[in-house]
Amino acid sequence: MGALKEGPLRLDELSLFAIGCRRLGLGGEARGIARGSKFSLPFFMEFLTVAAMHLPVRFQPLYQARVWGGRALARVFPRTLPGTDPIGESWEIVDRPEAQSVVRDGPLAGMTLRDALHLRSADWIGPDWPVTRPFPILIKWLDCRERLSLQVHPPAEIAPAMRGEPKTENWYLAGVEGQAGLILGLKPGVTPAQFEAAIHANTLEQCVNRYSVQPGDSVLVHSGTVHAIDAGCLILEIQQNSDTTYRVYDWGRMGLDGKPRKMHIAESMKSILFEEPPPPIVRSADTAAVIADCEEFRIRRTPVKKGAQLAFAAGEQCRLLSVVRGRLRARGLDVAPFIAGDNALLPFAGAFNFEADEDSLVLVTENFS
Repeated sequence: MGALKEGPLRLDELSLFAIGCRRLGLGGEARGIARGSKFSLPFFMEFLTVAAMHLPVRFQPLYQARVWGGRALARVFPRTLPGTDPIGESWEIVDRPEAQSVVRDGPLAGMTLRDALHLRSADWIGPDWPVTRPFPILIKWLDCRERLSLQVHPPAEIAPAMRGEPKTENWYLAGVEGQAGLILGLKPGVTPAQFEAAIHANTLEQCVNRYSVQPGDSVLVHSGTVHAIDAGCLILEIQQNSDTTYRVYDWGRMGLDGKPRKMHIAESMKSILFEEPPPPIVRSADTAAVIADCEEFRIRRTPVKKGAQLAFAAGEQCRLLSVVRGRLRARGLDVAPFIAGDNALLPFAGAFNFEADEDSLVLVTENFS
C-alpha cells in the first residue's frame, strides 16, 4: 500500500479499480461495478480493506537473533533467514509498540497489523472490539538449539504492580532432536527459601521437573510457572500478547555480546507460584482434540486428510490458522497455498473453506476476543 498516496491520482480511476480487482482475484463482474462511475482514492482504500476481510491474512516474519537459537527454520521450512546469527524466534503475528507484523501479500500488502485493525477492527476481530486495543495473541516459531534460560512470567494479579504483563503460552512441539525435553514447574515441597538458595549454589536443576518430549506433544504454561525449553526443540508458541520475561538462571551462559545476560531474581521470586503443580503435557496424537483451553485462548488440534475440507463461517469469530504439517488451499480464493510453517489470521467477517492437498495437521486458535 505504500505506493498509494493521498492527492490526485496518476492512473485513471477505472484502471486503478481494475488493478485492485486483479490483486483480489475478482472477476469481470466486480470490475464492471466501476464502469461509468467516479470514486476517490479513499474509496479505493476502503474497497481494498473491505475485500481483505474475506481473505486469509499472512504476515512477514520478524526474525529475532538469540544466543540459544540456530538456523533450523530455513532447513525445516522454505525460508531464507537474514544474516548468519543464530535465529531463535520468528514472530509470525504480533501487534506491539516495539514490533509490528506487516501484511505479506494480498490487497493490504505492506500495511502493519495495527494500521489494518485501526481501519476496520470490527471486521477483523468482531463488532465489540475497541479500535485501540492491541491484537491479543502473539505467535512465534522457536528454534531451540540450546537450552533456554530458566524463567517465569508474572501472574496477572501482580504484573501491573511490577510494570509487566502476564503471559500464558502454549508450546506445540513441531520437531525434536536428540534428548529434547521441557522443564516445567517445581518438584513437590520446594520452598521459596530452598529455591533461592539453589540459585546461589548453582543447583537449581534439583528443584525443577524435566520431561522428555516427542513431536506432536503440547503443553499450556500459565503465568507464574517456572519453565525452560531444552535443546533440540522446534516449537510453535501461541501466547498472550506479552513480552515480559524474568530470567531466574541461565546455566552459566554468555550472551551474544560475550557478557552474562541480565537476571531478574527478585522479580522471579515474586512471580513464581510455589504451590502450583506442573502443567500436564498433552501427548501427541493424530486425532482432533482441544489441546489448550484457558481464559486467554483455546487451541484445537485438527488433522485434515488429503481431499478433506476445513470450513469456517463468516461472523463467528476471528481465528488463527497454523499449519504444522502438510499443505492446504483456500477454495474459491486466488491466494498461495498454505504450507507447513504458515500462520494466517482469518478475519471475523470472512467465510473460509480450506482443502488439503495432502494429509495435513493444523492448529486453530480461537476464543481470544
